[in-house]
Amino acid sequence: MATKKKLDVVDTEGVMRLIPHRFPFLMIDRLVDVVPGKSVIGIKNVTINEPFFQGHFPGKPVMPGVLIIEALAQTAGALVMYSLECESEGRLVYFMSIDHARFRKPVLPGDTLYLHAVQQHSRNNIWKFSGEAKVNGSIVADAVYTAMIKDPE
Repeated sequence: MATKKKLDVVDTEGVMRLIPHRFPFLMIDRLVDVVPGKSVIGIKNVTINEPFFQGHFPGKPVMPGVLIIEALAQTAGALVMYSLECESEGRLVYFMSIDHARFRKPVLPGDTLYLHAVQQHSRNNIWKFSGEAKVNGSIVADAVYTAMIKDPE
């Protein structure tokens, strides 16, 4: 694995250079505390303007748990691409599995999600992470998930 230096912040444009997701499916606004091959924290500012709030749920908006897990996965995927220096190589990171997902508290408009992704191990093109999503220091969701890096065809 390439040796890259720790970064304090990757802004939205930097995130979009790392992963292909775009509005309305880009679930992270920036990355902080990027430690290549080890860990990262993604930040998602949750606003009432999110398209999913129109139907989840009218009059009582709650961020869907699967989108919190997606935000954790995007955070981990960005770490993988940064760690492997794959920004422009056309590789993609695909979800393979999600284990032990738990949802502890609702995420509401106005919340800021801190998405902590920690690499548990990697072998060849498979990476496994543990993740915690936090709001105001409290865990709102957590999971263990595996991803595969796919080369361009």
